[in-house]
Amino acid sequence: MNHKITTQWKGGLTFESDNPSGKTVIIDTDIDGQDKRFGLSPKAMMLSALAGCSALDVISTLDKMKVNIDDFKIEVSGALTEEHPKYYHAVAVDYHFYGKDLNQKKCDRAVNLSVDKYCGVMEMFRRFATININIHYH
Repeated sequence: MNHKITTQWKGGLTFESDNPSGKTVIIDTDIDGQDKRFGLSPKAMMLSALAGCSALDVISTLDKMKVNIDDFKIEVSGALTEEHPKYYHAVAVDYHFYGKDLNQKKCDRAVNLSVDKYCGVMEMFRRFATININIHYH
């Protein structure tokens, strides 16, 4: 399967990029002397893609396992290299589960299936970064 996107210049350092879903996202970056931002930065979107990919896996797996949770979030932080081209060389992925009487064994299993088997974005990150996984229960 091939995906194709188009990224269109919108002036300055702002771009609009589409997605095979038909939705769009605005991309920009920090500009010295300019406080206003219109979109998301490309590197941070990579972290969002990692979180989103794994979150979809975890929630769909928990649904199949009939596991109930009250809330769920993933926090991802990435450390960039010092030299150009800067890329994430270390990434921490923190999974947060919220609820009473959480089935920790099944939640762990859902995370591990995503990390080890299903999340393609995780696999892409493994090619260039060390990934540290943490699971938290609240």
